[in-house]
Amino acid sequence: MNYLKDYREGEKFVGTYLCKQKQVLKTKAGKTYYSLILQDKTGTADGKIWELNNGIASFDAMNYIHCEGMVVSFQGNLQMNISRVRISDEGEYNPADYVPCTEKNTDKMFGEILKYVASVKNTYLRQILEMYFVQDEQFIKDFKRHSAAKSVHHGYMGGLLEHTLSVTNMCQFYAENYPILHRDLLITAALFHDMGKIQEISDFPQNSYTDDGQMLGHIYIGAREMENAAAKISGFPAKLKNELVHCILAHHGKLEFGSPKVPAIVEALALHMADTTDAKLQTLKEIFQSAGSGTEWLGYNRMFESNLRKTSQED
Repeated sequence: MNYLKDYREGEKFVGTYLCKQKQVLKTKAGKTYYSLILQDKTGTADGKIWELNNGIASFDAMNYIHCEGMVVSFQGNLQMNISRVRISDEGEYNPADYVPCTEKNTDKMFGEILKYVASVKNTYLRQILEMYFVQDEQFIKDFKRHSAAKSVHHGYMGGLLEHTLSVTNMCQFYAENYPILHRDLLITAALFHDMGKIQEISDFPQNSYTDDGQMLGHIYIGAREMENAAAKISGFPAKLKNELVHCILAHHGKLEFGSPKVPAIVEALALHMADTTDAKLQTLKEIFQSAGSGTEWLGYNRMFESNLRKTSQED
């Protein structure tokens, strides 16, 4: 297919794209037109339908639409002036071409997750892990394809799996080097820490906050899920359950970062450090990728409270 990022001013364009947004507007002269946001996995583009004639079939936002038109420039940005459009038929497109996806192999990553599950020796923690990562087919399907965020970091299909594995790998490193840590508890908490995002954020192509996400948030949702799951396992120690739930409640580290609790046990602190490390480094990776080549200064970034620049690559 022809990806949006590859088009240049003056070119004809044709293909199927996701209509991420559709607005019905009027010009200053009172003429009705459509303003669209088109999307594929390479990004988004502004689209305009100025002439609502017989070549413009009925469609709505979140439809996959087959478009024809010309690429023009408006105020320094490319704009797709669409002359013909219809809803695309199934088989004309692959949904994976219209959402950003992890660059890593999801089956391989999930295989690494299963190795961590099998490595947990505590019988209660092992049971609760297997309840989700081995026995729950719907959870496995959702976990492998979900994003870890609406934006900021890992906001792409497979992002939740990628982020969870990265955090767990760091926690494994901590456990190997700091015997003070309860390794099984830390690994279990790492694997479950963002499970609430499956309910917090809707599936692609929407990838938007759900009602539960807006009202409850993924931290509470994940903690509640662990409470309920532990209650289904006969004899699950109350203290161990509370420690696991606390790790999830405290993994954002500070109250001002949305954490209901500040870490009170060492495993919660280690989880928080692993989580924030992966989130920040991935965010920087995405910022630098968007900026393209070169090492020029990128300007002040509010998240990092700094003017950012890529490191030079000289030998």
